[in-house]
Amino acid sequence: MPITDAILPAQQYASRRVATPRRLLMCRPEHFDVVYSINPWMHPDKPCDAGLALAQWEKLYELYRSLGHTVDVIDPLAGLPDMVFAANGATVVDGKVLGARFRHAERTAEGPAYLSWLHEQGFDQVLWPEFINEGEGDYLLVGRRLLAGTGFRTDPRSHAEAQEFFGVPVTGLTLVNPEHYHLDTALAVLSDTEIMYYPEAFSPGSRAVLEELFPDAVLASPEDAAVFGLNAFSDGYNVIMPEAATGLAEQLRQRGFNPIGVDLSELLKAGGSAKCCTLELRSRPVPGGSPDARSRAPRTATERALAAIWAEVLGSAQEDRERDFFGAGGDSLLVTRVVLRARKTWDIGLTVQVVLDHPVLKDLAEQIDLMVRSAQAPAQP
Repeated sequence: MPITDAILPAQQYASRRVATPRRLLMCRPEHFDVVYSINPWMHPDKPCDAGLALAQWEKLYELYRSLGHTVDVIDPLAGLPDMVFAANGATVVDGKVLGARFRHAERTAEGPAYLSWLHEQGFDQVLWPEFINEGEGDYLLVGRRLLAGTGFRTDPRSHAEAQEFFGVPVTGLTLVNPEHYHLDTALAVLSDTEIMYYPEAFSPGSRAVLEELFPDAVLASPEDAAVFGLNAFSDGYNVIMPEAATGLAEQLRQRGFNPIGVDLSELLKAGGSAKCCTLELRSRPVPGGSPDARSRAPRTATERALAAIWAEVLGSAQEDRERDFFGAGGDSLLVTRVVLRARKTWDIGLTVQVVLDHPVLKDLAEQIDLMVRSAQAPAQP
């Protein structure tokens, strides 16, 4: 697919970043062990502490919950020690689920297990892939573009399969360093327009693609990449990442993010960290709803943050960017609460009249973005 215009931040290092609540899926490492070797990090001859792995995982689980995220948990299956790495279990975009088909026989059963769980939860648009792909290990969504890794695990033919199924542009990236065998070990999504990555993990052509699409990306040092610093999860403000990646953490602070270090050293013995443990379930399925309804999920960070405010104020959550505030039960008193929350969240002078004039979520989010850009624009001499 030809490269289009570079993806740039809304403003140079936004002065105020907003965390947006996500729905996540995790799997407790009750059967965790390293009994085979399918990546350079795995050494079956070295002992593992299953109790420590579980304790470290529990801290990550509680951290997500404390940050306001919804965390579902799939039951682990005996004989699948790597099932803890939920990110590899599927890719979910707009309520559509692309199943994972693993390259190594040791993990083959994980794909159907995750697909079955997701279908039981109401995700009825599912596709069992023809070609090998290892879920969000090699598929990372940046705004409305899917970055797709290949080189060690995922078959490049799966990229076209994903594009047809999800209906979003897919950009292929080739990994060349065996220690970074999945895309999510060499690149992390920070926001709808920003990423951080380790250039040396990619082929020259893929590096050129990343430089053109994300000229302002955060670049990881070899030291931070070596401690899995890029296996990170961001909600737009908080970035959960290995605590040993101190250089990356400082770069993120300078750009207005809030890096939160975690210790998952026991799970790293199998080649995984924070992002590996985390599968994002984008767009909660609407029971009985149509595919069109599910595709109307909030698309930008502002839309997601505004949807969260509306859910709190209205007392009901509905991930629909076409939602009308007053049609959903809003009134003049509740409008005032929305205005106060928005002013605090984005540091803008939103008025009640703006909400009255733009009661649909996506339209109001657009007005908020315009106000933020106006506030951040340099003063004219």
